[in-house]
Amino acid sequence: MNIIITGASGFVGQNLADYLANKGNSIKKLSLRNSDWETALLDAAAIVHLAGKAHDTSNTSADEEYFTVNCDLTIKLFDLFMKSEIKDFFYFSSVKAVADTVLDVLTEETEAKPLTPYGKSKQKAEQYLLSKSLPAGKRLFIIRPCMIHGPGNKGNLNLLYKVVEKGAPWPLASFPNERSFLSIDNLSFLVQTMLEKEELSSGIYNFADDESLSTNDLVMLISETLNKKPKLWHISASLIKSLVKVGDVLPLPLNSERLKKLTESYIVSNTKIKRALGISNLPISTKEGLALTIKSFQNK
Repeated sequence: MNIIITGASGFVGQNLADYLANKGNSIKKLSLRNSDWETALLDAAAIVHLAGKAHDTSNTSADEEYFTVNCDLTIKLFDLFMKSEIKDFFYFSSVKAVADTVLDVLTEETEAKPLTPYGKSKQKAEQYLLSKSLPAGKRLFIIRPCMIHGPGNKGNLNLLYKVVEKGAPWPLASFPNERSFLSIDNLSFLVQTMLEKEELSSGIYNFADDESLSTNDLVMLISETLNKKPKLWHISASLIKSLVKVGDVLPLPLNSERLKKLTESYIVSNTKIKRALGISNLPISTKEGLALTIKSFQNK
């Protein structure tokens, strides 16, 4: 089938485009940076809207930038979709459109209370899309992925990898946590399967791997990949929280935002999408997917 992808130059877009093409689909990459993008929509079966402004952990972006890109552009694209013959619209939102901190398990029914401009802009776009009545034959899928990773991806996983690679101890072992991750391969599998399942209903769907892991588990997994003995230091959590405040002022590798990302618990349920698709397990386990990502760092 013909599929339009926005944000196809990014990590997710490149991998998803390749995956879908390998499944026999024809991919049209649509850049919303081009002035004529509104007239560039071609006949297609689906639009996968990935383009957006990612969360800036350095907190230097103006709030309006998030709303202009994540909300206003999404609304324009969706309005064109509504007037077109295209059947499916995938909007890649984020779990952060619901919550920045999760005390239990995040489900699609969790009340949305985003705190950051990033999360609020994603939530505002969701609200607009959900407020519209879909014509017969059209479907809207709002996808809320958790932390996406895969070979070639940069981010906090790479930061953690460098700590272990250098033989440095992991000083945050006193922070007990459980986090959900999302392998790029599982993400791509879910999108392809959703496209194929014609009876799948419109709605909000969380994307996450089947199991959650702690940061300490990650350190041990990285150590195993590097054939190193894991070094876990159990320094007082309260002391660490005080020290990283320096990184909020000075350009240091660790600040409060990164500490939160590395140590907080954030478990996301993928039960709804698996039940809707009639599958019991995703193709790649959490540890298998993370191992592939970790091994890719060795080639850098």
